[in-house]
Amino acid sequence: MTKFKEWLFGPTNIASLVFFRVAFGLIMVIEVGRYFSFGWIESYYIEPLFHFKYYGFSWVQAWPGDGMYWHFALLGIVSLMIMLGLFYRFATIAFVVLFSYVFFIDQTQYLNHFYFVILLGVLLCVVPANKAYSLDVLRKPEIKTNWIPAWTLLIFVVQLEVMYLFAGIVKINPDWLNLQPLTLWLGNRTDFPLIGYLFTETWVVAIASYGAILLHIVGAPLLLFRRTRLWVFLLYAVFHIMNHFLFNIGIFPWLTLIATTLFFDPNWPVTLWQKIQAKLGLDPAAGREYQVSAANGMPLPTAAMQTVIMVFFISWLTIQIMFPLRHLLYPGNSSWTEEGHRFAWQMKLRGKTGQIGFVMFDPMSHKRWQVVPEHILTRRQKRKMACRPDMILQFAHHLAQNHADDNGGNRPQVLSRAWCSLNGRKSQLLIDPNTNLAAVGRDLAPAAWIIPLTEPLR
Repeated sequence: MTKFKEWLFGPTNIASLVFFRVAFGLIMVIEVGRYFSFGWIESYYIEPLFHFKYYGFSWVQAWPGDGMYWHFALLGIVSLMIMLGLFYRFATIAFVVLFSYVFFIDQTQYLNHFYFVILLGVLLCVVPANKAYSLDVLRKPEIKTNWIPAWTLLIFVVQLEVMYLFAGIVKINPDWLNLQPLTLWLGNRTDFPLIGYLFTETWVVAIASYGAILLHIVGAPLLLFRRTRLWVFLLYAVFHIMNHFLFNIGIFPWLTLIATTLFFDPNWPVTLWQKIQAKLGLDPAAGREYQVSAANGMPLPTAAMQTVIMVFFISWLTIQIMFPLRHLLYPGNSSWTEEGHRFAWQMKLRGKTGQIGFVMFDPMSHKRWQVVPEHILTRRQKRKMACRPDMILQFAHHLAQNHADDNGGNRPQVLSRAWCSLNGRKSQLLIDPNTNLAAVGRDLAPAAWIIPLTEPLR
């Protein structure tokens, strides 16, 4: 344990962490720019009359007026500050707060890579990624150092290993092993340049399906070893680039690929830059300072601070391992029920299509009427809600509360018929159509009103 602690708090080169800081900030600046240029701020956060909330976060609301535009502008500014290393600690904390606030406004917009961004942002808050090649160094030259404790890189590596391993483990399920939903998705991309005509071939889908499992379960651990690291990284590069062009999943492929460079030797950016300079016939002196012996430099934290860091490290690792396993506490297929599905790296496991309708009944007047969700929800919100029980329940509560507010507190019954197809199965009822959803409490317990998946895979 003593040797491990010595290594954990011992010095390692800062160069790769600086590269990641700059790349992370740049990617987030670009992402904020995309939200402005594509009109997503308005269509996702201003236009909707109703937002679906995560459990416990109903207090997070979209800002009125132009508030959301200002919010994203601030998010872009702090992302730029992270990239430049300017007032770094403030910028990283502000980034996590601002980004998390947007994340919790509407459950409709959930993506694994947004959760990943929050995790990386939190880790950037606690590591000294601004102590080289930053404007903070220009402001305060005394903070400049070439060396950081090894744990500041290890915690990112551990986070990536957890994500990759879970992404592979969750794919060992009957649907994925039977090539669904990949068969459906690739079958719709036969227009893909050069190789699209192969996407209807079973053997191609099988290679993609089983290859993804092997890449994550076998490949991710091999990133830890020098001999295999580059080859596995190149495989991941192909994997992420193909995902980008096939599935249009935003910044996730690029962000994950950039983060994966943290597996390489910490001084790889300096070494690469020196090789480029040598090829160009330039003086490779720049960067030599980062090759100086670490023995000259880095003070160890106090024993108390070492304990704090160890507790944080172990607690973070424990949470990251246990939290994705919570779906095991629920009965049934989490891709069907959605219970425990989010925040668990269950990526690309389900293709769902559904139709949904709502009927309201007023016990006082005995009137019954249908509700058209499109009058309240955007097309994207309705599509996402149709096969997600928790979102259906939230919308039912919203309908009941609106009616009660307009009718002297008289709360109606709300029934729903939701037909859903999972991974090409025949559609079946998702929730009990006889359950008054307005009377069902929203909690984290297994939902008895969800009808178990019975339709076989076709």
